[in-house]
Amino acid sequence: MQIIKRVGASKKQIIIIRLIAIMVALVASGIFIVMLGYNPITVYSNMISGALGSKIRLRATLLEMIPLTITSLGILVAFKMKFANIGGEGQILMGAFGATYVALFMDWLPEFLVIPVMFLVGFLVGGIWAVIPAIFKARFDANETIMTLMLNYIAIQWITYLQYGPWRDPELKGFAKIANFPQYALLPRVFGIHIGLIIAPVLVVFIAWFLRRTKRGFEITVVGESLSTARYAGMDISRIIITTMLLSGGLCGITGVIQAAGVNKTLTMNVSSGYGFTAIITTYLSGLNATKVLFVSFLFGVLLQGGSYIQSALQIPQSAADVLQGMLLLCALGSEFFVQYKVRFSKKNSVSSEVK
Repeated sequence: MQIIKRVGASKKQIIIIRLIAIMVALVASGIFIVMLGYNPITVYSNMISGALGSKIRLRATLLEMIPLTITSLGILVAFKMKFANIGGEGQILMGAFGATYVALFMDWLPEFLVIPVMFLVGFLVGGIWAVIPAIFKARFDANETIMTLMLNYIAIQWITYLQYGPWRDPELKGFAKIANFPQYALLPRVFGIHIGLIIAPVLVVFIAWFLRRTKRGFEITVVGESLSTARYAGMDISRIIITTMLLSGGLCGITGVIQAAGVNKTLTMNVSSGYGFTAIITTYLSGLNATKVLFVSFLFGVLLQGGSYIQSALQIPQSAADVLQGMLLLCALGSEFFVQYKVRFSKKNSVSSEVK
């Protein structure tokens, strides 16, 4: 068996591969559902209905889509540069931390400036958290995967310390919780959802334009494709890595601001809700294409919300719903492998003769 790089795959081939992956996912998941004692058609229809069947359910799906979209854009910028940013969780938490500090402790600000300053500080704090591994990568060629991953746990413990320690609300009498944001620090509503519904598509357009039409975006692409080419062109690679990660972490920080001020209305250790890790999947499924991120994140929101719905509607255990979601995602990600590569089988004798 030989694995060969697929060169110049046509759109028709890509569509066929992905359709096959969808069929395999439905069949494999259907077998699993039957083993649980349920009707696959009933489960699939309930997942779609649970995600799109009413205004309330659609809003819940959009609330999943918004943080996934913005975090995916942050991860995408880093991945374009071949920088494995696995630290989205920590950057989200630190962005939420910055926004919380503004909302609760900068009461001297005029009320109309609080939300803009929250976004600015959240972006900077999330960006600075991502710049830490970027500096080590640029100066010492440190492994960014390990560093960004470890920083997630530092961020979680920092927020936990604040929640159980100095920022604990004394009025709650023993309950470990940070005080809720004042009303003027909560995000305004649009169509029954917070303003992140507008921010997410605006950022999609901005990042798509930034990567395709600007010098900085071109530099990110060149560094990602070939460091030797970037050096030959006289690019300052260290500066590009650091500034790119400032943008990447800053976008994840904006997610933290939105989740803290638009959903949780306070800061908790669970404010990131796993979006930093999930966004890695949606980024890969979008093919590192900013314009596709919104669509992929919406489909993923349907999957998450639908999976949550069938737990209550059909009494399917959470672990079984997670397995079902995982099977669907495995097939979707597997299709990307076959888009990039093809498998060729040949007889052992013919292979040995080629070696001779």
